[in-house]
This record gives sequence, C-alpha cells and structure tokens, in this order.
Amino acid sequence: MSNIESVDLLRLTDNIKAWGRALGFQQVGIADVDLSQHEAYLEKWLASGYHGEMHFMERHGTKRSRPNELVPGTVRVISVRMDYLPPDASFAKHLSQQEVAYISRYALGRDYHKVMRNKLKQLGDKITQSLAQTTFRPFVDSAPVLEHAIAEKAGIGWTGKHSLTLNREAGSWFFLGELFINLPLPVDLPVEEGCGTCNACMTICPTEAIVAPYTVDARRCISYLTIENSGDIPVEFRQAMGNRIYGCDDCQLVCPWNRYAKITEEEDFLPRKQLHGQTLLALFNWDETTFLRNTEGSAIRRIGFERWQRNLAVALGNAPYQPDIVTALEAALITSSDMVQRHIQWALEQQQKKKNDASPRRLTQRLVRIVEKGLPRDA
Repeated sequence: MSNIESVDLLRLTDNIKAWGRALGFQQVGIADVDLSQHEAYLEKWLASGYHGEMHFMERHGTKRSRPNELVPGTVRVISVRMDYLPPDASFAKHLSQQEVAYISRYALGRDYHKVMRNKLKQLGDKITQSLAQTTFRPFVDSAPVLEHAIAEKAGIGWTGKHSLTLNREAGSWFFLGELFINLPLPVDLPVEEGCGTCNACMTICPTEAIVAPYTVDARRCISYLTIENSGDIPVEFRQAMGNRIYGCDDCQLVCPWNRYAKITEEEDFLPRKQLHGQTLLALFNWDETTFLRNTEGSAIRRIGFERWQRNLAVALGNAPYQPDIVTALEAALITSSDMVQRHIQWALEQQQKKKNDASPRRLTQRLVRIVEKGLPRDA
C-alpha cells in the first residue's frame, strides 16, 4: 500500500479489531481525538483538589485531554480492554477474614502495564506492516491520557458513577489501553449509559469517596490512600481501611453489572500464591529483600517497602487482638522509618483497646454459658 489515501480504511479497521482480539484483547474500539467535553470536567475536578498528591494530573496541562497535543499527528485513538478477573477471586472471603490481607484483584498477578503495552506494541507493528506510513504510540496508564473518556467515545462502555468504565457484557473487571495513531479510521459510537438510579457504589464506599455521581475525591479513596499517597494515612480513614492493604474493590464488588464479568484468559493475571490470601502478619514480617523478591514484575512494587509496611500496620491495628500482632508491631518499631513508626503506634493503641474490651466480654460470655447450662453461679 503506497499511501494512506489509497487504503480501504473500513477493511483495515476490521483487520485491526481482529488482530487485537487475536492478541488477547476482549474488545477493540476506535475514537476521535475531541475530548473537549471531558476536558471541562477534568478542569473542574482538578480545581476542587480531588486529585490530592497526584500532581501529574495537572502537570501536562491540556495534553491529557488533547491527544493530538500529546502525540502530534494523532487523529484517532484505538482503545482496548482486557479482562483480569481471576478464577478464584475470594472477594467476600478475604474481606471478612480480618487477619487476611486484602489486595485489589487487579494487582495479584503480573504488572498489567507491561503485559498490555507489549500487546499494544505488537498491534501497532501489525498495522505498520500493512501500511508503512503508520505512526503509533501505545499507552497503558503511563502518560497523561484520559483512558476512561477515550473508552467511552470508542464504545468500550460508559463511565459509571464510581468513575470506572462499565460494559454490559463484562462489568468493570478489565484493564484499558490505548494506541495513538495517525490514521483517519472510522470511529465507533458510544454506548448507552446503564447506571440509571443505582447508587450502590456510592453507598458501599468505606470512606465515602464518591462525593457525587461520577465524581471521586481521591483524597478519601482507599486505593489512593494505600497506593498514590506518599505520606501518613489520615487517622479518620484508618479504621475504614479494614484489612485492605493495596487498593480497594468495594465499588466494583457491589455493582450489578459485574455479575456479567468474564474470567480472564491471560495467565499473567492469575494470582501469585505469595500475595493471594496471605495473613497480615506473614506479609508484615517480610523484610525489604523479601518484599522486592515477591513483588518482582508486580504493580505492587511501585509503592515501595515503606508504604507496604505503613499499610500493613494500619490493617494490623484493625485486626482482632492477638499477642503475636503486638509482638510483631513492637519489634518493627526498632527498624522502621518515622512514618511507619507513627502508624505502628496507632496500631498498637488499637490492639490495646481491643484487648481491654475483650476481657469483660469474655467474662460475660462465660457467665452466659454457665446460666444456659443451669449450673451454679460459682461453678
């Protein structure tokens, strides 16, 4: 093919979608680069300070909402989704087991950024083989890109009230990726919004981070607090974190559309046994070398060992009283950073409160058992 004008773009688009599915993407859509409507929303969100410490959200100015400014020559964005829900997610089981660490399901396997970017690069190379004049650049949550807005325009799904992309056949348990390209491909149409009057995600949020439909105050979000936040976790949110040590899935767990979510076919997204279903104590007892070894190739590594310990300390404070927890926390005080020490001190205070509360409760329970057996009070 000698030039773009001579190409059958409709046929090429069909080929691109077929190539994408062959690479492992469950859906491929195409959007234009006009995100002006979403740009106005982004500016309002930033002005409200809802991005917290995520200064990268404002650092690139309009490039985030103008793909052709970020990558000159871009006229279309190919949006892809890839399911990541593991076969044995153990959602409710792990959340209800207070001594078990809950890690957001997306982070249990290999780092999705690497997996998807590699596949997007292969897709771009495939297109270039058909048309040498093609220029492209792949993105996977790694640059100033409004991925949910692009997915919405490309017909991948609609933006839910929790600000994630929802799909009628797949719920929201999927990753998004983009391929910026210089070809004027025919675009897909947005799909009809399907949230209606449902507010389940807003109601379930442990920290009330969804402050209005489609608006998340990241500063209150457990995912932000445990991953993006580099400082102390505000005391007001610590108990609400429960045993969540990396991210939070609550708004997705309660969403009715996720009953249609599909199990992933990508082996790289399957849970690692050293992360999935481990006790808080087992993970807290890792040293930094063990942390780096067990999170190699994982998205979790990016938070570093200090934040890992910080998050676990809070979760241990929320766990039922155990002498072993107190021993481990006290031992870590000696070697931990100042920030982690502050969270350990809080956790120790919580454990002490639970110990004090447990003593009279155990006595009451014993008396109840005695009375139920019909035995004398001094038995």
